[in-house]
Amino acid sequence: MKGHLLKVMQRNQVVEMMYIAKSGKVSKRRVKILKITEDSFSAYCFLKHAKRTFKIDNVLALAPVISKVREVI
Repeated sequence: MKGHLLKVMQRNQVVEMMYIAKSGKVSKRRVKILKITEDSFSAYCFLKHAKRTFKIDNVLALAPVISKVREVI
């Protein structure tokens, strides 16, 4: 998982993340990774509109967010 996080950070991508909290609650969040340490990472969370710290071991899944550019004709 850490390798995937590194790639996402290097590409400056926004991703959807399934995450399990200490309490056991699973949440889906849209994040932009800012910094990765040995066992955690900092990211801007678009759900909370704030910088948050997440444990790498608690990430269940990552999926890239693909945004389409819309044109007005």
